[in-house]
Amino acid sequence: MAAQSEGGGKDDIKTHFVTREGSYKLMTHSEYSKPSRVAFNGQTNTPVKVSFVDVNDGTASPDRLCFNVGRELYVYVYKGVHKAVDLTKPIDKRIYKGTLPTCHDFNQHYFSPESVLLLVGFTAGQVQLIDPIKKEISKLYNEERLIDKTKVTCIKWIPSSLNQFLVSHSSGQMYLYNEELPCGQTPPNYQPFKQGDGFSVYTCKTKSTRNPMYRWVIGQGAINEFAFSPCSKYLAVVSQDGHLRVFQYSTMDLLGTMKSFFGGLLCVNWSPDGKYIVTGGEDDLVTVWSFHEKRVVCRGHGHRSWVNMVAFDPYTSIVCDETVSDVLGPDGEVLSGRTAPGVLTDGSNHISKPDLTGCSQDYTANNLPQQQPNGRHVSTSNHYSPSTLETSTTLNCISYRFGSVGQDTELCLWDLTEDILKQPYGKSRTSSVGLAGINSSSSQSLPRSNSLPSSQKSNSVASVVANDVSSNAYADGHAHPIQNAVMNASSKFATLSVSDRKDEKKEHKRNFSLAARNSEKSSVVKSNNVRPVDSAMKLYGTQACPRLDQVPILEPLVCKKVSHERLTSISFRNECIVTACQEGIILTWARPEKPRDGAE
Repeated sequence: MAAQSEGGGKDDIKTHFVTREGSYKLMTHSEYSKPSRVAFNGQTNTPVKVSFVDVNDGTASPDRLCFNVGRELYVYVYKGVHKAVDLTKPIDKRIYKGTLPTCHDFNQHYFSPESVLLLVGFTAGQVQLIDPIKKEISKLYNEERLIDKTKVTCIKWIPSSLNQFLVSHSSGQMYLYNEELPCGQTPPNYQPFKQGDGFSVYTCKTKSTRNPMYRWVIGQGAINEFAFSPCSKYLAVVSQDGHLRVFQYSTMDLLGTMKSFFGGLLCVNWSPDGKYIVTGGEDDLVTVWSFHEKRVVCRGHGHRSWVNMVAFDPYTSIVCDETVSDVLGPDGEVLSGRTAPGVLTDGSNHISKPDLTGCSQDYTANNLPQQQPNGRHVSTSNHYSPSTLETSTTLNCISYRFGSVGQDTELCLWDLTEDILKQPYGKSRTSSVGLAGINSSSSQSLPRSNSLPSSQKSNSVASVVANDVSSNAYADGHAHPIQNAVMNASSKFATLSVSDRKDEKKEHKRNFSLAARNSEKSSVVKSNNVRPVDSAMKLYGTQACPRLDQVPILEPLVCKKVSHERLTSISFRNECIVTACQEGIILTWARPEKPRDGAE
């Protein structure tokens, strides 16, 4: 175990890592996997995903955990960081033949300790609805594959609905289902409902209502993931064509777009307040996009291969120094001497989820029933409504924490700070504005990130910038290897021909997307009769796809190798971080311990 410690070599598997709030430790007794481990089979190449639901049963272990590995699906009681796991006692275990599970999602509104609803998507396009506790419910959708024959890439319950869910496929199409409606015995006939830039929406043309209720056709190539905003009003979709598209879900209006540096976008997540979206993909970068400003805020460089999943950490996302100020209560009253909610103020390592101020929607008894006839509890919200608002500007530093995991087996944690968020678009990057927490004028600034040196990063971006030399430096005079080269790197990409770009990708074949190449070879884009490569070139250097020198380059606060196999999932929880790798091993990383009351 000593060889795997923090101080080991760069290829050692880490068992703990340190951030400003303390040390995160791997809890080996909280490790989930198949009960009997076998050698990793790379042929069953479906990504390992993890889903949680809190059944609110009042016990010390109220969570239920689902994960897929190969042909198998497991549901366990998740016991957190304190209790050991008995892998021989899953709540449910299923082995599928002919198709493999690819993704799943618990219904967060409709649950009880005795019953939960779980959706599962499969490689052949089918969708299954099961109750892994009661085992009395088992429905199949798209059973005959008449709706879509391609792999299910993402599946989610609609946050504002009890019985509707959304399913995306590698065909580039997305379908809205109602779990109470049947699927037809013949292929559905569609009629146009709405059309916009890069997307179309259709309805089923039938005498009686049936699934799918709506069919979305978005972009070129596979839809890789989608995510609802915390208020459930907006939908972010990332596709193999490298585009992030954000819709107002109820009206199906396109509100904004963003383009990756190159390659497909694989993952997407919203900030807890709904103000920012983070994406990751085949350009090995994480990209933060401002929903309100409709622009790229920064790009993060730390991974050495594709980024498989990104997620904001709502428990450490808003930080300020110790400040007491007047606070408005829920009815507008002034609560003097109270500390602003949702902030870290006293040096403690844990905070509750921050209150939302940018994206909220109330669910009341008028539109969601409190109790179902079968006794299931129905949650009345899946978000955090603002209860108090600070009346004075006392925050010296705002920071969003998010994490990412990738094909390079590394876990990265990032701090998106106020100095990054306030940088205007297009400003020449001649100084180090992209490092988390660097603020030479503030004694309360966050510590500099401990990212990998450039020499260890052989990814697609680093291959372009590694040999470029510039005179740029840190604020303290130390050279910054990545930002030194952004001017030269961006100009090199801007002058590459299409054939040159393909040669660049060949230097790092594991980052080369066959689907993206096929889409580039397609004759035309149906909507505007323009080749995808030509369309992408028009976006380069704009707010939708800025050059590297037009936005800050963020470096990770933490970048650690935590697995032998590529990482596929990351979840942030109150007391821990949960990661999963392609071997089907689910790891729990305990957060730093809370200081005792009265402790210095």
